[in-house]
Amino acid sequence: MLFSWNILSTYTYTRIKSSFRSSTFNLLQQPHPFKQMAVRSKRVTDPLTKRVKNRIVGRYTPENAYDSSGSEHSATVSQIADHSDSNSSSHSLSYLLNRFNEEHEDESDHESDHESDSDSDSESDSAEAKTEEISSKLRDLNVDTFRNALHANVVKAVNVFRCLKPNAQILNRNVMLYLQKLGYNAAVCKTKWLSCGGLTAGNYEFIDVVRSESSDCSVRYFIDVNFAGEFDIARQTNQFRRFTEILPTVFVGKSADLKQIVKLMSDEIRWSLKSRGMLLPPWRKNRFMQNKWFGPYRRTVNYTPANISSSILVPVSQTLSAVKCSMIGFNVVDGAPLLHAATR
Repeated sequence: MLFSWNILSTYTYTRIKSSFRSSTFNLLQQPHPFKQMAVRSKRVTDPLTKRVKNRIVGRYTPENAYDSSGSEHSATVSQIADHSDSNSSSHSLSYLLNRFNEEHEDESDHESDHESDSDSDSESDSAEAKTEEISSKLRDLNVDTFRNALHANVVKAVNVFRCLKPNAQILNRNVMLYLQKLGYNAAVCKTKWLSCGGLTAGNYEFIDVVRSESSDCSVRYFIDVNFAGEFDIARQTNQFRRFTEILPTVFVGKSADLKQIVKLMSDEIRWSLKSRGMLLPPWRKNRFMQNKWFGPYRRTVNYTPANISSSILVPVSQTLSAVKCSMIGFNVVDGAPLLHAATR
């Protein structure tokens, strides 16, 4: 009996010792906790390049202005110098400050959502003040005589190509070429941005005209042929409907004016949706709306997309006249080439 007990004890001791050695070996194979922390820290800091830092704060590398043949991927750096979009250090600082202010305003907006609303009298006074503010901004646009002449020509071009309104891309390219034939330095600008810092990714297309005031200074005019339509929302309040009625269908103006108007309209979108008990979608936030016109962009001066064969373009005459529309189509008699529906 004693012999059996000794054998059992020896066997148990051997098993425990073997298990202990195996556990010790496994522990020795694992990295030290501090080494693990160092490795993980390295994985985080290694890809934190200048480009990533810019994305975190919602700022992009200075790839703003490009000239391309119509392709989204092949482009050369443009020689356009827009003092409102310069890459100087002062501009970089102001850009970061603007981003900080926008984020701070978004936070304050969320906090104010939990506060009690004011009475109807104060809301009415505020609505009238905001309406007057937007109206004043739009009236100030008429001070610029060059802008007024450009706006008249853009409206005329949109009327000529009104049959192309269902396809904004084709309409923009034909309006651009119409302006080019009148002597303007016009181009189609295609903005595209990635998701970063709470900003949803997106893209947009509009027209711009660059006016050279001197050899080293130029002014950029933004042209949007469906400006008011970019602020359409569901279940509009009467107050917001008055704002949209004030907005022009065709916008032509400088960057500073456009930024202020977009900011005012974005605020009104938020309050209109809030009054209806609806959440503000990410594509209607001020930062998203601002990036439609002020995000990284490529400037296309050719009306023919690079991936479209020229054989499918509709032949046109070389005279500038009106396009007659009907229920079954339209007569192509204008000097500006009209892109075929296959280019959509």
